[in-house]
Amino acid sequence: MTKNKNHGLHLSRRATLAAVSGAALFAFAVPAPSFAEDKSIKVGIMAGEEEDIWRVVTSEAAKNGLKIETITFNDYTQPNEALERGELDANAFQHQPYLDNQIKQHGYHIVRVGYTGVWPIGLYTKKYKSVGEIPEGAVIGVPNDPSNEGRALRVLQSEGLIKLNDGTGILATVADVSDNPKKIEIKELDAGIVGRSIDDLDAGVVNTDWALKSGLSPAERIAQEPIADNPYRNFIAVKDENKDAEWVKTLVSSYQNDTVKAEFDKVYKGTGLSAY
Repeated sequence: MTKNKNHGLHLSRRATLAAVSGAALFAFAVPAPSFAEDKSIKVGIMAGEEEDIWRVVTSEAAKNGLKIETITFNDYTQPNEALERGELDANAFQHQPYLDNQIKQHGYHIVRVGYTGVWPIGLYTKKYKSVGEIPEGAVIGVPNDPSNEGRALRVLQSEGLIKLNDGTGILATVADVSDNPKKIEIKELDAGIVGRSIDDLDAGVVNTDWALKSGLSPAERIAQEPIADNPYRNFIAVKDENKDAEWVKTLVSSYQNDTVKAEFDKVYKGTGLSAY
């Protein structure tokens, strides 16, 4: 009986050891959860075409354990306010001159972490076939926010319609116009209004995304800013304190890939270009 008991005990210990060893092997065989498996973030974007792009970005991020909830906006002022307040983890809608001006005005602690696309701003009209046809005294609309107004005025300057003071930076305003040979009236409007007001204007300098929303076509664009060395590339932005976080790297790589680029090209039909 003693022998049988010891033998049973020996078998029991062996079985227990095997079970523990098997469990240990199983534990090592299962991949460790990714850092972002339970990480959820909110990203602010502009309503419209960007929603199609970010559906694909969200899908790409999910493959790497990062859950993205997109929050849509209809104007340019709110996404940075929401990010600074902590209501968003990131946003993707702006270029560096715009952010620089916002930081100067509001003291935001926001930084660029990865480029997305560039939308060359253009001069649109439904009345004329070329810049040369624009008459004396014409009314031309431009965006009224500092960075985009300066951008628009530089387009007008490059086409010989106006001249800006020497040394004028990218934040030029109508006060910086030094020569206006055709006595053009430059009408400052909200960026989202310029394109929708084109019927009431002789021409308007319109951001490409707003041109699409306003139903303007490339055929109605008679001038465009250069693409080479364009300082107006859009990007993903986060609070400075998060710029080196692992989820930020995952977020950027979830945008900067061939799958998202294919959707980008499909949505914007060449009016926007990938900028990374």
